[in-house]
Amino acid sequence: MWTWFHQLASPPTFYRFADLLTPWLFALAVLLLGTGVYGGLLIAPADYQQGDAFRIIYVHVPAAALSLFVYTFMAVAGGIALIWRMKLAECAVVAAAPVGGSFTALALLTGMLWGKPMWGAYWVWQDARLVSELILLFFYAGVIALNSAFADARAGARASSWLAIVGVVNVPIVHFSVKWWNTLHQGSTILKLGKPSIAGDMLWPLLLTLFGFFVFFSAVVLRRMQNEVLVRERNARWVQELIAA
Repeated sequence: MWTWFHQLASPPTFYRFADLLTPWLFALAVLLLGTGVYGGLLIAPADYQQGDAFRIIYVHVPAAALSLFVYTFMAVAGGIALIWRMKLAECAVVAAAPVGGSFTALALLTGMLWGKPMWGAYWVWQDARLVSELILLFFYAGVIALNSAFADARAGARASSWLAIVGVVNVPIVHFSVKWWNTLHQGSTILKLGKPSIAGDMLWPLLLTLFGFFVFFSAVVLRRMQNEVLVRERNARWVQELIAA
């Protein structure tokens, strides 16, 4: 097992492995998201309080969950990159940042669209969940900008890794903000200990879209990591052979 992981850390081995796996991940993501969105929009009953407005959770909740997961993933990859100097870990940090930032922006946008009919306002600065999620978006933007500020790819990735590690302290603040402070934002629905506080016929489409977002993230990051590897290894013999083939 460890030998296989060691081989996978090799750029050419990783590139070929990702090339085989990514199309299947994209196909699975389309299946999960298509079924989940269909179930959430057309099969799940309307909420007894929010009516059909609740259906935005089938996009908002997965996007919010991925915004936290991706940043944590970046922090772990950044730690591996700094400690073991692993090139693929550096590529993972750089590749994941724009994807995670997009999920965070989507979570904020859909949250604002839901907040207007529910709270009467698109944005409330006193809400700890909203503000901490916005700060998370700033951290994503900082990682992207910091990586672009260096001419040397490895130096930029290492600097971005440090920021990813520092910023990960905001992840539990976002998640637990609804418990630690009085906020307008409702508590966790399924990402919590204990039984989910949502009916089963509303839950299964949400779980499908959540898993679909995870699979989609995996596919996109693998593709982005492949591109990053090609740029870094463009002068390597295996890349030249790949181009020739």
